[in-house]
Amino acid sequence: MRITVNLKQKYAQFIKILIPILVTQITMSLMTFFDTMMSGHASPADLAGVAIGSSLWVPVQTGLSGILMGLIPVVSQLIGAGQKHKVGYHVIQALWLSAAIAIAVAVIGAFVVSPLLNGMNLEPKVHHIALYFLVAISAGILPLFGYIVIRSFIDALGQTKVSMIITLISLPLNVGAGYVLIFGKLGFPKLGGIGSGIATAFAYWCIFLISVLIAHKAEPFASYGVFRKWYGVSLAKWKELLKLGVPIGLAIFFETAVFAAVTLLMSRFDTLTIAAHQAALNFASTLYMIPLSICMALTILVGYETGASRLKDAKQYSYIGIGTAAVLSVVTALIIMLFRQNVAQIYSSEQEVVQLIMHFLIYAVFFQLSDAIATPIQGALRGYKDVNPAFWITLLAFWIIGLPLGHVLSNYTNQGAYGYWIGLISGLAVAALLLVWRLIFIQRKFTRKPLEQSAE
Repeated sequence: MRITVNLKQKYAQFIKILIPILVTQITMSLMTFFDTMMSGHASPADLAGVAIGSSLWVPVQTGLSGILMGLIPVVSQLIGAGQKHKVGYHVIQALWLSAAIAIAVAVIGAFVVSPLLNGMNLEPKVHHIALYFLVAISAGILPLFGYIVIRSFIDALGQTKVSMIITLISLPLNVGAGYVLIFGKLGFPKLGGIGSGIATAFAYWCIFLISVLIAHKAEPFASYGVFRKWYGVSLAKWKELLKLGVPIGLAIFFETAVFAAVTLLMSRFDTLTIAAHQAALNFASTLYMIPLSICMALTILVGYETGASRLKDAKQYSYIGIGTAAVLSVVTALIIMLFRQNVAQIYSSEQEVVQLIMHFLIYAVFFQLSDAIATPIQGALRGYKDVNPAFWITLLAFWIIGLPLGHVLSNYTNQGAYGYWIGLISGLAVAALLLVWRLIFIQRKFTRKPLEQSAE
């Protein structure tokens, strides 16, 4: 990264950081997209089973990954402050922490997954697919969390193109393995949705091993000597990382878990409705990679400028990112409205499912508009190391407003399954408004006080 002096230079650097992140996020989302799409073409039961399994896995994955992504503002501020020698130590401690978290998830999952699935009113085949999808994907928990740490280190240096290349390499491996295992090609058994879980775990191992090699051997990463000296576990440093990362992870968890909760609550509907809901949510999640990527770019850039006490520059980057997300959200909304039938046909060839997906996609339009404001603002706030308010705002907007409202609309009006989507859209709109207020407040606070007194 370099120091910028005008808006043109800032936007150029913003785009340079953003594009590889966007490609990386879309590529990782495409892994889920292809797994979901191929499972849907195996059978509606396979699609529904993957939907249920994903609804349990994704909140855990994204929430805990968010905790580990707390390393990004730490490293970016260290670099901005000229303290390069401290980076390697922080990365190693984050890797130790990621291993501990992965082991905890695997142990807890072994005890709670079966009771959770047994408590749902699922068809036997859907239950079977959901259970063994989760068993398969659990083999990739350890490398996934390790990769999140190394990627955070790479991205914090502004080298987001490297993360992009790693992920692009893994995509054909994931899709190829998924195709072979889901449909039983090249002599392998036909595993359906369970095969997508195995393929995903395989992809996680690939990206982890590649990222370790690059971080150790390639410049500029090798100059930080991350793996030259292996530090022991420091609980004090874990506490510091968790203090920043836990609110980030919880905010992400509450946002993703509410969608998972909706999917689980919708298990009372028929298999076709569950499948259509999951397909529409999967496509909306793919488009969500745009504001999410802007969020991650802003964390890097705002953190870098804040670490160097260039508060005016940090503020300008915030507005550049939010404005770009707003414009792109209008574009994605138009894409959904114009091509929703084509999108629906990607996921299923059954006409009844296609019609249901098309209806769900109308609600996805409103997700894009609110996400364009709320998500980038969270990235900017993380760059300032202001993470606790976003957690409380997310909790309020989704779990106190959105989900209860959706439950009422779904069960006590004629909205049915669509009522949950209306409730979540309402919660997301509330989150966007509150986050705008918080960003304005924190920027004024940083302007009034010296950095070392105001950073939290």
